[in-house]
Amino acid sequence: MSEVKIILDTRGGDKGAEELVKGAALALERFPELKLALAGDRGVIGSAAKENGMPEDRFEIIEAATEITNYDDPAQALFKKTDSSMLVSMETLAKRGDIFGMITCGNTAVLLSGVIRYLPGETRVRPALAAVLPAQNGKFTCLVDTGATVDCNPQMLHHFARLGTQLMRDMYGIASPRVGLLSNGAEPTKGNKLVKETHPLLAADETLGFIGNVEGNNALSGVCDVLVCDGFAGNQVLKVTEGTAMRIMTDIMVYARRAKSRDIAALGEHLMGIYDIGSLGGGIVLGSPKPVIKARGSADAKAVVSVCGMLLNMAAHKAVFDAEKNKI
Repeated sequence: MSEVKIILDTRGGDKGAEELVKGAALALERFPELKLALAGDRGVIGSAAKENGMPEDRFEIIEAATEITNYDDPAQALFKKTDSSMLVSMETLAKRGDIFGMITCGNTAVLLSGVIRYLPGETRVRPALAAVLPAQNGKFTCLVDTGATVDCNPQMLHHFARLGTQLMRDMYGIASPRVGLLSNGAEPTKGNKLVKETHPLLAADETLGFIGNVEGNNALSGVCDVLVCDGFAGNQVLKVTEGTAMRIMTDIMVYARRAKSRDIAALGEHLMGIYDIGSLGGGIVLGSPKPVIKARGSADAKAVVSVCGMLLNMAAHKAVFDAEKNKI
């Protein structure tokens, strides 16, 4: 693969800029084709980069004076904190053709508003946040939306289904991705008002491989490749799934220690490798003409490496972000 440059917002994460720069150094070490632009406090970044032995010819520092926090009002932050590392990163991504994508751990609401302001492309509705999760059948399911828009209308969910379909087709080589609609029952008559009104839209779209409603207990069974829902429900699916997986894995490891069983411990480690949601990268902003990844607020150095790997994978499948495919 040819050289790929990514911009990393070093502010907004729970663990501080030093941890994210450490992850950047590890990513450069792992991916020889990667170059980075690090946005934030020049002094902090420079010191951390030197401490981690980052090669000077493979990264640049972009000064950004302020930080957007999770306590900022999204509308005010968008217009009053234009010198923040998140918005400077987005503006830089929009203006510079040599930068392929962006990573941030910051405020999700500001991020999505920033995509609309700085990276509008052909987006006609609020962009969606997608998570690609491991399915029971050994493959992956794209869950969309996972928290970008908690109050949706049927047209938004229809658009999300198209974006999720394109992602799974281009990045995972699935010719006809199966699309499910998250509901409290498999029957077409089940669901709340939003689900009932969305169902006929998806069923009537011949470009979608719509299979009908999917209940929560089948969300990650592999019955569908794309699972569509509003951001409130999707965020709950994501967090409940992660919480349940972590509880089971923790219980297995505790039992393994008590039983002094290396075999049981090996099973726990195997499951952690599959269901550690944090290691899978971050949420993909669909609807943006350039790749933007929302990493978790608690992202550590390991997570930065994973997200860089996601973006490099996307660089090999640029059709996902083709402007024509982001239209309604």
